[in-house]
Amino acid sequence: MASDGVITHRSVEVNGVRLHVAEAGPAGAPVVLLLHGFPELWYTWRHQMPALAAAGYRAVAPDMPGYGDSEAPSAGPDQYTALHIVGDFVALIDSLGQERVFVVGHDWGAIIAWSLCLFRPDRVKALVPLSVPFIPRSPAVKPVDAVRALYGDDFYICSFQVPCKAKVLLRA
Repeated sequence: MASDGVITHRSVEVNGVRLHVAEAGPAGAPVVLLLHGFPELWYTWRHQMPALAAAGYRAVAPDMPGYGDSEAPSAGPDQYTALHIVGDFVALIDSLGQERVFVVGHDWGAIIAWSLCLFRPDRVKALVPLSVPFIPRSPAVKPVDAVRALYGDDFYICSFQVPCKAKVLLRA
């Protein structure tokens, strides 16, 4: 990893999943974990990473599991929950030699960032959620049903619940 703001890339094995990770900044610096949204990649953070490195931070931007050069969980969709993804990022934080990190999340990354704070507040120094406010889950309504009620069946989150329809949408 370059300490001069140059972005470097590597793969990290966490919980049986290989994550692609882009990094910038000195190895011993405080870590800012940058979590991208849908349908983005680490590349979303390409302008912020050198700026964070210049400010004395270590910017770490993984491709979310199943995105870009990161593997999807091999056990299938049941292993692709917020709880599992948070576990992957806790393992990533461990691999970086950090106890606690700053977390910045956008869109889907913000949802995972909120979940990281809820499930493992001991691993987060501060949170910067972008574009997605915290909305507590209701035990009475499934999240996808709530989204469907607000935006209809054609909203991308609802469409992706049907595997064949998701594949067609991704090819478009």
